[in-house]
Amino acid sequence: MRSCAESVQGYALRALGRDYGETLLPRGMEITLCDQVVLIGSGMLWNLYFGLLAVAIGFFLATALAMARNSRSRLLQRPASAFVFVFRGSPLFIQFFLAYEAFVLLPKVEIDINLLFTTITAETRWLTRAWAGALIVLILNTTAYSAEIFHGALRSVPKGDLEAADAYGMTGLRRFRRIVWPTMLRLAWPSYTNEAIFLFHATTLVFFSGFPAWQQSGDALYYARYFADQTFNPFVAYPIVAAYFIALTLVIIWIFGMVNRRLNRHLPQAARPRLRYRPQFIR
Repeated sequence: MRSCAESVQGYALRALGRDYGETLLPRGMEITLCDQVVLIGSGMLWNLYFGLLAVAIGFFLATALAMARNSRSRLLQRPASAFVFVFRGSPLFIQFFLAYEAFVLLPKVEIDINLLFTTITAETRWLTRAWAGALIVLILNTTAYSAEIFHGALRSVPKGDLEAADAYGMTGLRRFRRIVWPTMLRLAWPSYTNEAIFLFHATTLVFFSGFPAWQQSGDALYYARYFADQTFNPFVAYPIVAAYFIALTLVIIWIFGMVNRRLNRHLPQAARPRLRYRPQFIR
């Protein structure tokens, strides 16, 4: 029976691949509670990878998409609205499925890129791996939902703020950077916090999608199912996953709460809105 220290040493980074820990996973009677906690925690590294990159990239794409939806130009407004409608109107799991099937077909299509002096064939097989393909789907999905949140906030920017900016001679990018964007963030931040929490929870769907884990480099649910199959007891591994995500949710609320206080630092203490987590039972 291995100790907890041995479990941490052998499996703390095991989800990154066989080169980062024990080659073989524990089996049968060898499995300890520490093995399950450490390996499932190791799998959480992938959930953090998907969530952090999707939030970071999706935030900027959503800002651009919200601006396009708020534009007077139909050439910008209509494609942006269509993108938001498609990704908000279809289930995330179906998006995973369609994306994987499309990425599987890409190598057969052979994408040629003409560089004038030569032509190269783009390698697309890496898109069928979870670390790339699933991440792209999560980025597009959160971009659509976040863009809708930001768009609503843009439309709610007080006209008095815009008139004051005009009076000070602020136009174009300067007005957006100094007045519109900060106000939009203040208005959208509570709802955007819920979207970020939901996105991190949605990373568990990568396990059920068609994107395969490579060399057992799976997420938290990958190892939870492994332990449930080995021990014939799902009431240990899956509660461990739930505990990790509850802890992650508390961390997200704390971080986003600090950002919310920063965004509203100009307001009196009594007037600053407090960030409250409201679970979205229907999305």
